[in-house]
Amino acid sequence: MRVGGLLPSGAPYAPPQAPLSLIHVDPALVLVDKPAGLLTVPGKAPGLGDCLEARVRAAFPEALLIHRLDMDTSGIMVFARTRVAQRHLNWQFERRQTTKIYAAHVWGVPDAAAGQIDLPLITDWPNRPLQKVCPTHGRAATTHWQRLGVAPAGARLRLTPVTGRSHQLRVHLNAIGHPILGDRFYATGPALTAAPRLMLHAETLGFRHPEGGAPVRWTVPAPF
Repeated sequence: MRVGGLLPSGAPYAPPQAPLSLIHVDPALVLVDKPAGLLTVPGKAPGLGDCLEARVRAAFPEALLIHRLDMDTSGIMVFARTRVAQRHLNWQFERRQTTKIYAAHVWGVPDAAAGQIDLPLITDWPNRPLQKVCPTHGRAATTHWQRLGVAPAGARLRLTPVTGRSHQLRVHLNAIGHPILGDRFYATGPALTAAPRLMLHAETLGFRHPEGGAPVRWTVPAPF
């Protein structure tokens, strides 16, 4: 991996250098599989310019950003190729008209087979970019989860966020005692060291195509 500048944490930025992984391309859309360790957009500090947005635009100069994934999260992202497509997709994301499903490997095994987490979130300002649960001032956040099976050190879960708060899945799972393995922000001890990366992957993304409105959906299985 090529090392760039320093992340806000002080760690060196060493994004993976594998070729762009295209999932789907048409006149309105570009869908890609973002690798873990790559920023979605450029960082503010010097040496943090290598990002998914820049790589997509190198191949598709007209590409327009729609949404983001955390640097440590892998998985499906969509870019628009026209302003009309961008407006349509932004409308769907803002109004929660999309389908977003994540795969995660968490510490420990939840007792129930499925559940719902309703915990309001707010930025932890002294410790940005961390987020925290705040019943008083936090914004409503809801996550559905389903246990898929037992795995080393814990369990595999399917996560479906209803809202799209920053770090929502990471904070919610940590709050119920099942941090995502390898989460350098929220996991500690064995839960942090049990995996070489954040074990969170945006596996499925669905929405209505901006040209014609037909439902479309893509799935890329988690690499872990």
